[in-house]
Amino acid sequence: METSNIVVVGAGTMGNGIAQTAAVSGYQVTMIDVDPQALERGKAAIARSVEKLAAKGTLSEAQQQAALAIATAPDLDPASQADLVIEAATEDPALKLKIFADLDRLSPATACLASNTSSISITRIGAATRRPEQVVGMHFFNPVPLMKLLEVVRGLATSDSTTALAVEVGRRMGKEPVEAKDSPGFISNRILCPMINEAIFALQEGIGTAESIDTVMKLGMNHPIGPLALADLIGLDVVLFVMQVLQHDLGEDKYRPAPLLQRMVDAGRLGRKSGRGFYTYPA
Repeated sequence: METSNIVVVGAGTMGNGIAQTAAVSGYQVTMIDVDPQALERGKAAIARSVEKLAAKGTLSEAQQQAALAIATAPDLDPASQADLVIEAATEDPALKLKIFADLDRLSPATACLASNTSSISITRIGAATRRPEQVVGMHFFNPVPLMKLLEVVRGLATSDSTTALAVEVGRRMGKEPVEAKDSPGFISNRILCPMINEAIFALQEGIGTAESIDTVMKLGMNHPIGPLALADLIGLDVVLFVMQVLQHDLGEDKYRPAPLLQRMVDAGRLGRKSGRGFYTYPA
């Protein structure tokens, strides 16, 4: 089935980035969020992003206008016309399961349902629907318009055709799709978040300052951004959630979240989105 109409659920950083990338790739896009202010912020973020990309010559005028023309809605009703729905809501298992149950009820029987989850089981999400063979993980990376990787995650029941559709859509969006097994954290966060967690342990134990830890990883390991600055970009609450999933599902102490990470989240120091994490950011 040809995919032309994509609905993105969630207007946050990931959601608006996915919506923008889909729109400039020629898809008809609707972005959904129950919070009207989130929709306004999402549209504003898209406008800023495409303006910068157009100024650099990486987007045409037609692509810029396509992104600015993204439709918005405060409920899931547009899913009734979707070929593909990509969920990018808050990383909350109960919320995602409810969204997928509702999407299953509302969307056409032929539609595929994808989740941008960074760690929640696609098999579990698919089981909330009557079409688990049409449920797949499409894990994009922040900032979505710039990052080339797309992690395509197959649940236990995900069909070959659904996986192929996710790969095809990803490639049309300019991404490099990589298939991953439905295992806690998939490939990316199984490796990345424990590294970040270890950097937080190093900071907690006074082995180095945040700046020195990040500098070692940038200059010594050729990482473009240090692990603590990356944690701030991802969101410390997201890092904590992934570590909790890894520890719970894999049952190994090496995945225990650093106590400092838990304290930072408890204090509301979530990184860039809250203005303060391991570093301080302007409002």
